[in-house]
Amino acid sequence: MSDSNDWISRPLPLIQGIFDQHGPNADWEKKVTACFQEKLEEHKSDSVVPCLNDVPLHYLKPNSLVRFRCMIQDMFDPEFYMGVFETIDPKTNSRSLHFGKYRDIADCPQQEVDVNSRKTVTSDRQTFYCIPIPGESTWAKEAYTNLGQARACASTSYTPNRHKRSYEDDEMSPRKEQNTGDHRCGEHKRLETESHSAPSSCTPPIDLNFPLPGEKGPACLVKVYETWNSFKVNDIIEVYGVLSVDPLLSTINDDWDSVSALVDPADGMNTVEEQRVHSPPASLVPRIHAIVIHKLEHNNPLMPVRIQDSAEGKLFVSSFMSEVSAVRGELHGFLTHAFLGDSLTAEFLILHLISTVYARRDVLPLGKFTLNLSGCPRNGTFTAFLYQILQQLVPASYYLPMTIENMNTLRFTPRKDYTANRLVSGLLQLSSQTNLMVDETVLEQGQLDTAGVHNVTALGNLITWQKVDYDFSYHQMEFPCNINVLVTSEGRSLLPSDCQVLLQPQTAPPSIEQYVAALLTASLPSLLNKFRIYLSLLRFLDYSISEEVTKAVEDDFVEMRKNDPQSMNADDLHRLLVVARLVSLSVGLTTLSRDSWLRAKQLEQQRKARLQEKTYLNGNEI
Repeated sequence: MSDSNDWISRPLPLIQGIFDQHGPNADWEKKVTACFQEKLEEHKSDSVVPCLNDVPLHYLKPNSLVRFRCMIQDMFDPEFYMGVFETIDPKTNSRSLHFGKYRDIADCPQQEVDVNSRKTVTSDRQTFYCIPIPGESTWAKEAYTNLGQARACASTSYTPNRHKRSYEDDEMSPRKEQNTGDHRCGEHKRLETESHSAPSSCTPPIDLNFPLPGEKGPACLVKVYETWNSFKVNDIIEVYGVLSVDPLLSTINDDWDSVSALVDPADGMNTVEEQRVHSPPASLVPRIHAIVIHKLEHNNPLMPVRIQDSAEGKLFVSSFMSEVSAVRGELHGFLTHAFLGDSLTAEFLILHLISTVYARRDVLPLGKFTLNLSGCPRNGTFTAFLYQILQQLVPASYYLPMTIENMNTLRFTPRKDYTANRLVSGLLQLSSQTNLMVDETVLEQGQLDTAGVHNVTALGNLITWQKVDYDFSYHQMEFPCNINVLVTSEGRSLLPSDCQVLLQPQTAPPSIEQYVAALLTASLPSLLNKFRIYLSLLRFLDYSISEEVTKAVEDDFVEMRKNDPQSMNADDLHRLLVVARLVSLSVGLTTLSRDSWLRAKQLEQQRKARLQEKTYLNGNEI
């Protein structure tokens, strides 16, 4: 790699230079952060810094600058480290100061650490356990990969050692942390993310703790040095930091295991389980020492990272808003075809997909719009193909067949494992703005056990209150969320919802599979990209109602109650206001107009008319 990119391939010498220039007592740490922020802005960071989401670990150079787009799955207790330490050259007795930040192992070849030095500074850092964004769509992953051109850069900058030996077979003699030598000389084993396998000495295999079954991708321990209190569990972030995969970490852990076996657990030391979880082999769970962290507003690669507080974001919004009405028309036609000619259901799905929790008033989440699509054929075939279409439109989603077996056996809510001192993930530990499709059409007769009842209750609480109660054994802890839930059912859903729409197909294709495949094939990628931007961007628009319009809505409500007291109650008015808000936003309006209000009333009347026409079979709604 050229010298101009040394800040990527060899960031630690650059940091040492800043440390030497400004000294340990000055604001050298702030200068390091400012230096890298400037370089990331100067160069297009997503095209020059290799990304762990896209580049296999064994192609990334140890101690190089990498980035990782991820969700915070857990936060461990703060840990202490030597922020500044002093070394002695055994030959000359000369002394040098070094920084311990951004590294796991002291890198001071031919020197010894003076552990009794008065110049030693002890600092603390926080550790985030981070995983790829759960349920991220294939198109989003591919778009992010195409944005970053660092793969070639990474593969030419470092030639991995492809020997088949494991870390445990490495003949490197154990060395103490204070005198490690150059730790870049160790072998670097390929990251096995596809399977949950671990080195043979770790039994049982390490669980990477992904919320959703079948997920693949790297997990990382992100070491955070500043402002860690501004982050919380389930935030999606992009980390730029120093990659640490030193094999010596495994040696230190093995030594610790030998010592801990001789120690009484009552003495307060970490358990073996906790040590395995918090310090897994770096070949399986690498470390990233964060220099710059961005909290992501969204995970749509087609939009600027910052929408609300950047000039680029405001320009992007202004440009796209000029074609919102046209894109909405195209999307409505696309979804009408997906619903076999049912244009009303397509209207309500658009409203559902652009809905988001924009505020909370006491315990009430404002803006949510859970949709129950009833009248769907049994056995889940139609819903599964509908989910294929949904996956093409949103950045993150998950399809949950609501079978008795799934309800009874899957873990929905995360729980605290006090033995390993970690948060064990569950299906509902999802990042903000994830779309969850619950398929009730596969539900058969059967008995829910205690776990099944708990899971159904958790789903209901998620829908109603947009929160998930994490199980901490001795108490429940509420974690607010922002998850769009779409429930498909044959009759009215067993789960609560904000709006029920009865599906009324106008056509009956001989093969729904071929029909959906043809629909997706006929849609140009450029048009799908506009749909994806439309559905993500409209969630960020501010919305308000003027006093004049508020008075008109109140008068209209009184008039509707006067004409038919049974047709409108407080819940109906609340739903109508939500629909009116979403109708306005769907055409790019940030305030309620009379036309949007009338359109919302019309949609609600048509929706209710369908439900009134439904028939009953054996006492059950269909």
